[in-house]
Amino acid sequence: MKKPSDNPADPFKKALAEATKVMADDPELTVSYTVDPSGLAGDSMRLPQVSRRMTREEVLLARGTADALALRHKYHDAGTHARYSPEGDLARDIYEAMETARCEAMGARDMPGTAGNIDAKIADDAGRRGYGSITDAAEAPLAAAAGYLIRHLATGRDLPEGARNIMELRQGFIEEQAGETLEGLQEKLADQSDFARFARQVIRDLGYGDQLGEDPDASDDESEEDQDDQNQDQEQDEEDGDEQSQEDSGEADPEQSQDEQQDATEAQVSMDEMAEDEMSDEAEMPEGEAPLEPPPPAPISDADPDYKAFETEFDEEIAAEDLAEPAELERLRAYLDQQLEPLKGAVSRLANKLQRRLQAQQNRSWEFDLEEGILDAGRLARVVANPTTPLSFKREKDMEFRDTVVTLLLDNSGSMRGRPISIAAICADVLARTLERCDVKVEILGFTTRAWKGGQSREKWLNEGRPQQPGRLNDLRHIIYKRADAPWRRAHPNLGLMMKEGLLKENIDGEALEWAHRRMSQRPEARKIMMVISDGAPVDDSTLSVNPANYLEKHLRDVIAMIEKRKQVELLAIGIGHDVTRYYDRAVTITDVEQLAGAMTEQLAALFDHDPRARARFSGIRKAI
Repeated sequence: MKKPSDNPADPFKKALAEATKVMADDPELTVSYTVDPSGLAGDSMRLPQVSRRMTREEVLLARGTADALALRHKYHDAGTHARYSPEGDLARDIYEAMETARCEAMGARDMPGTAGNIDAKIADDAGRRGYGSITDAAEAPLAAAAGYLIRHLATGRDLPEGARNIMELRQGFIEEQAGETLEGLQEKLADQSDFARFARQVIRDLGYGDQLGEDPDASDDESEEDQDDQNQDQEQDEEDGDEQSQEDSGEADPEQSQDEQQDATEAQVSMDEMAEDEMSDEAEMPEGEAPLEPPPPAPISDADPDYKAFETEFDEEIAAEDLAEPAELERLRAYLDQQLEPLKGAVSRLANKLQRRLQAQQNRSWEFDLEEGILDAGRLARVVANPTTPLSFKREKDMEFRDTVVTLLLDNSGSMRGRPISIAAICADVLARTLERCDVKVEILGFTTRAWKGGQSREKWLNEGRPQQPGRLNDLRHIIYKRADAPWRRAHPNLGLMMKEGLLKENIDGEALEWAHRRMSQRPEARKIMMVISDGAPVDDSTLSVNPANYLEKHLRDVIAMIEKRKQVELLAIGIGHDVTRYYDRAVTITDVEQLAGAMTEQLAALFDHDPRARARFSGIRKAI
């Protein structure tokens, strides 16, 4: 029996989370409470922490933030928003503030109780930013003022003091420039596309039309006009061709004699025969020249042109959902969760630790040893020791956090059966959800073979007389559990497929690694990280029985060398009871599968660490844990 929590805030937090899911109209929404900045990423929502004391300010702020983010989730479409988003920074800030105001106004219209809660959030935000003390209109942020004005006009509600101050400082200018456009506000609220066009017009009225970029509606209209013009030209060409054909093959002049018509027909037949003879003569190859041979097939591997596969026709790249029915996936996922219930808590704690570290790097860092700023208390000791030492100050600054994609490549070989594959699946699942909250895209891939002992490739090899040195002699199966652009919620059941009896067979690591690298290379993100989890060297009995003993291992080394040389992808590996440090430069070997979650989170955290000393320490990790 689960021990009841002794934290008096837990019932409130649970009730607020459930109410938020209902308001957002998404029962799969994940709601967490954290000291990190609040926000919404996909199907994960972060709310302000509520302490045991449950002060009135904490409760109001949590409710207001939950309502605001739930309304954003319910009424906002990211695709439409991105389609009309301006290119310039200030124009984009105004556009974003107006869209936030639209979502909150829609909530106030449909659920009036949300308006008061969101007022508490707006008051807290305005207070933290010092909006109440601003007296000069030039210092009042135009984007915030535009958003507040939209909310005020749409709902008719008075704003909290600090927000009202900002709005009033800029209201005269906004209404003077865009007053006529603002009159149509109420009609635009319900349709996000209409409102986006409305917002762009307001931005244009305010004098920032040069930051809007191309009009997406205009480009659509031009495309339709171009298509219409092409269709009209094509129809005209067809009509002209028909008229010409009718003139060429029209009936003979009635006054023309029958003999003349016969002579003309025979002349036409003779000309056609001559043309056919000329074409056949041209088609004949000159004597002494051999026919051109088809170009040689492309190599199987970019890393090693000599590596070959006897037959690729039977290889398979397949989505996890295509290997099992939805009901079976749900059953397998439930079984996976049941098997790993004791472990999920520890994995989640490690993942939350990773999330805090990533979000801290995304949001802030400090500059030290400055002449002005916030007094650096950590350096006061040297002032005490030497009073002539000047005081040291520090200042917070934003960190550049490049857009990132992470690929988790999981060994799905038979030796992983049982607890290793279960723990690998749940670790990949929890880390994917964690990284998604930090706006890091994650792809989860698996690799194995379709059959034991060779499959259809070996059968074809036997039927053709067992040629020498056939190369890889088994049918590959590369599985896509989660695509990088797919939300975690949608791919969540797929990882249960690893529990399917008979799925795990043999492992050809080199081709799997090259396949995953090829997929990553096509991604647009600025930073690409690949983590390989394996419990042994590449092994396929069918291939190794008719090729050199190191055939697959050599190819794996060649692929790793290629990836590390190109430096498009940061490659790291975790070996479970198997020393992968002899293959990978960045690698760690664990002796117990229970240590996998810690190894994965620590390696990822070290990769994201901006401290060069921490990254250097990570680069040197090559020992067993």
